[in-house]
Amino acid sequence: MATLLGGGFALRYQDKLHLILGFSAGAVLGVALFDLLPESLELARKDYAPATVTLFVASGFFAFMFLNRVLLLHPEDEEHARRGQRRQGALGAASLSLHSFLDGVGIGLAFKVSTTVGSVVAAAVLAHDFSDGINTVSIVLKHRGRGVRALRWLLLDAVAPLLGVASTSLYSLSDVELGVVLSVFCGLFLYIGASDLLPESHHRHPKVLTGLTNIVGAAVVWLAIHFAST
Repeated sequence: MATLLGGGFALRYQDKLHLILGFSAGAVLGVALFDLLPESLELARKDYAPATVTLFVASGFFAFMFLNRVLLLHPEDEEHARRGQRRQGALGAASLSLHSFLDGVGIGLAFKVSTTVGSVVAAAVLAHDFSDGINTVSIVLKHRGRGVRALRWLLLDAVAPLLGVASTSLYSLSDVELGVVLSVFCGLFLYIGASDLLPESHHRHPKVLTGLTNIVGAAVVWLAIHFAST
């Protein structure tokens, strides 16, 4: 429900897309820097040094960058460029949905440890799911996607955590393995936020106001994570 509410907000105020993109850019970078990176370092530290974890982060960043370049072949052809934009938006939305799935996996595994730990993790996920909904819709709309297409991805993103929780009854991941997965997604989110959403949010729009929304997006995620973990 939190994801759907965030996505519905983004769909309702498409005329303010640059501000929504600004918030989304800050939120995506906030999730990467304040949530995924610390969590991956903590989980993987038994087997991997911090420098190795950051290598996994870089791998995710550059792998996503390469996929973006492949998806945008023939940019001089308007039709090919338009199709490339839609594929790029779908790739970004898919990565967010997969991250939401992993959020669900984290909740399921945490409840296997104890009810207290599971409740804390669940609270942290719920706290930033509103931003996840905004981010999913914003990425699709930014890449020439229509409202119906954005709604489909939003529904997938909303269901993904539930599927993630359910999947933990079928398998288990070690802390180290989960840490590696989260580090790769940290790289993906850094690319989406810094190389995609952030520049687009500042394109031909008031820079000060948009810059403030960048900071607000990151601050909201930090506050959600901070209070959920205390």
